[in-house]
Amino acid sequence: MLSFSRHHFLAGTACLLLAACGADDVASPGAGAIDVIVNPAPAPSPTPTTPTPSPITAAQFAVATNQSGVTITQEEQFALVNAGTNNNVSGAGGLNGIYPVSNTPLTTPSNPATLGSFFTSTNFVGAVNGPNDTSFQDWTCNSSSANFGGTTAACTAVPNVGSGGSSAACPTGTTDDGIVATFRACRLPAVIGASLTLPKIAGVFYRFRGQTEVGVDVGSTGADSGVTLTIEPGVVLAADSSEASNDLLLVNRGSRINAVGTAAAPIIFTSQQNLSNNGVSDSTQGQWGGLILLGRAPTAVCAAGTGPNNAAGTSPTCQAPIEGVPGRFYGGTNQADNSGNLQYVQIRYTGIAISEGNELQGLTLGGTGSGTTIDHVQSHNSADDGIEIFGGTTNLKYFVVTGSDDDAFDVDNGWRGFMQFIIAAQKAGGATADSFATEIDSNGAEDLLPRTYGRYANFTFIQTAPSAPAAIRLRGGADFAFVNGVVKTASGQACINLIAGAGSGDTRTTIRPANADLQDVGPPTFNSVYFQCQGR
Repeated sequence: MLSFSRHHFLAGTACLLLAACGADDVASPGAGAIDVIVNPAPAPSPTPTTPTPSPITAAQFAVATNQSGVTITQEEQFALVNAGTNNNVSGAGGLNGIYPVSNTPLTTPSNPATLGSFFTSTNFVGAVNGPNDTSFQDWTCNSSSANFGGTTAACTAVPNVGSGGSSAACPTGTTDDGIVATFRACRLPAVIGASLTLPKIAGVFYRFRGQTEVGVDVGSTGADSGVTLTIEPGVVLAADSSEASNDLLLVNRGSRINAVGTAAAPIIFTSQQNLSNNGVSDSTQGQWGGLILLGRAPTAVCAAGTGPNNAAGTSPTCQAPIEGVPGRFYGGTNQADNSGNLQYVQIRYTGIAISEGNELQGLTLGGTGSGTTIDHVQSHNSADDGIEIFGGTTNLKYFVVTGSDDDAFDVDNGWRGFMQFIIAAQKAGGATADSFATEIDSNGAEDLLPRTYGRYANFTFIQTAPSAPAAIRLRGGADFAFVNGVVKTASGQACINLIAGAGSGDTRTTIRPANADLQDVGPPTFNSVYFQCQGR
């Protein structure tokens, strides 16, 4: 089981108040004395000053939500953040898009490396280190949600499939589907039953139709299937738009995907419409289902007749059906389970609602373990979440969500993991009223085990969806810490929304004291986070 250390966050939270809780006063120059002379010299131009914003109030900073008769007041949420160190709750004008306006940190940073070996030591807050940071360029795509600069292409641009499709041949294991938009379409089998490699061939894209699966489910405790789908750098895969079935790519328990691109040649999963000039627009979404990885790491939510699970996640029977795909399950006992690698990957124009509350998103992780590697991934314009993580222990690094219609980072069902260098840039129009940069949940069952637990470091959350009440929603008794972050919301939007659905007073689930019997490490903590709320 993963071990987590919390003392670096909590040592001072009971007694330390935010130094910059209110904005520093800026003294105005006095009138002074005026010497009258016969031929006065020209007066120097006054140095322009930036007005200091008024301190934010609890009512502006937080949203209080009643769930099952339980409320965490705005004042309590505000006080919890102010109990952290180096937070600035009254920020204003510190950002230009996703980038800070200067190289000076927006607030004093902390060292996230104290959280564990996964985290990289940094001396800045937010996902990017100043206005000239290039770490998110080239492997991402640009849109109205976020512009990463450099030579980064637009998300609406046709991916670099290359020329020569008319004479290209499809590799073994795929089916020649003819020419589509000047490119050769090589279709994947509906079930990839043996390991398959998709090489980069100029003029070729790989088409998938309907429910395309890698391997077959081996169950919660079965041995690896030995099936791996390997995708080479620069490869483009596109959902088939010629028929009406819901297109998706699913990796079953016991199988793997090895999609490792490079910054200069990312792997792109997209819709077939994206292969034609002007085939998609900045508002396009929901053209295929998305990418789903299922693993054998623990989940807190167990299907009827399985489970319950325990804090160590060792129940051999606990498993759960994955959202959006009937009959496919995730969960098991192997916290280090390996579902493969996603590195330097873009996932564009996904998200399909199968039914209310049963949706497909850009990337779905179900019970994937810590052996799964996910970094340098962008989920763009999902009609649902950018990424949703159901249980498991997978960590993320350098993950971007742009233009999602619902939440950017949605975690629940006992996920226990880490994220660093993550960006959420929500779409400005069309998003749902329940859209958050991150939604952290346990689906109302707040004491199921393993308990949802996460650490976010060096994150930038830009919430522009006008109907969303806040950027961060944390509910369901989840245990979280936020370090070195930047949170920006539009006019009329708060920054945080903390919810408890059970208990009263000091026993309210999300903010109660640590309790080892419940695998509860105490209230959420915020340290070195710059908040720019309410369009300030």
